[in-house]
Amino acid sequence: MRIGFDAKRAFYNRSGLGNYSRNLILSLIQYYPDNDYFLCTPSLKNSISFVPENIVHTCLPPGNPGKLQQAFWRSFRLAGRLQKDRVEVFHGLSNELPNSIHRTGIKSIVTIHDLIFMRYPQWYNPVDVAIYKRKFRISTIHADRIIAMSNQTKADLIKFFNTEEKKIEVIYQGCNEVFKHVLNQNEKQKIKERWNLPDEYLLYVGTVEERKNLLTLIKALLHSEITLPLVIVGRQTRYFSKVMYYIEREGLRNIRFLNEVPVSDLPGIYQMAKVFVYPSIFEGFGIPILEALYSKVPVITSIGGCFDEVGGTYSLYIDPENEEELGEALLRILNDTTLQQKMKEEGYLHALQFSNEDIAHRVMKLYNNLLNE
Repeated sequence: MRIGFDAKRAFYNRSGLGNYSRNLILSLIQYYPDNDYFLCTPSLKNSISFVPENIVHTCLPPGNPGKLQQAFWRSFRLAGRLQKDRVEVFHGLSNELPNSIHRTGIKSIVTIHDLIFMRYPQWYNPVDVAIYKRKFRISTIHADRIIAMSNQTKADLIKFFNTEEKKIEVIYQGCNEVFKHVLNQNEKQKIKERWNLPDEYLLYVGTVEERKNLLTLIKALLHSEITLPLVIVGRQTRYFSKVMYYIEREGLRNIRFLNEVPVSDLPGIYQMAKVFVYPSIFEGFGIPILEALYSKVPVITSIGGCFDEVGGTYSLYIDPENEEELGEALLRILNDTTLQQKMKEEGYLHALQFSNEDIAHRVMKLYNNLLNE
């Protein structure tokens, strides 16, 4: 089979959509190596090298186009290139498809990660919301099938875009294989020294933005008089200044921000944590939860939405805007070693359901079903 991907995010995004794209492409190559894979990207300049060039075909715009020409090619010329390459199935990995793909005879699939901009437009620039609405609506109309990242995303597609339910298939994402490797004590010690980590700490991994709700976690620590250090790993946005204002005003000294942590160090940082806390208000999936479960770390996250799909039965769920409730959940885990062990063991077993092999199998089955219709 000749399979094409919109691989821009795989080559340029170091988290989120990039991780999903890379993990899926690599899993398909690993378990179904006999197919021809075409990775389409408007550029390779300063890109992430994640797959050997000799086992895939890379599709690029001709010449040396500028940014505007690259964007134009990705939206309006890519479909023609796919026809020339005799691609049979095209997968838009990050919420969108090339224009005119539905006129080419090429079967198309789009993965929709979330519709947060529809539920919480106040967190976005109004111009961006209008652009997203148009792109997502067109993609969901023209795609032969839609992969929803969770049942929550599936419900939102039906609610906001009136998408036919039979057109949507929920296929969860997996996480990078590095999180499935248990580090030995020597490996952990090196990471601990490299990042100057305390002996025990709580962990938050995620972009420091309003939706992820880090400030409620910090307020919970103060409210519940929890002095265990909090380690924060994630890209900082304007919301960071709001968080820092609170930290400085309250004179907090037990909070540490780690910047530009490579993926290779993250498993050790997870595995040494006492508790992982993810108080996000809304997500399409919540990959850090899965990473924590694979790392055998007790998880506290938000009630509702997709969180229980990822977190399973043995994570603790709280109102993400209730600092008292979050503090109580933390104290409950920290004061109960039996509960900690149960959460680690059962959480890990739940995470095993999200294997990359199973996800690759389900996606490939979808490709084959489309071609055989």
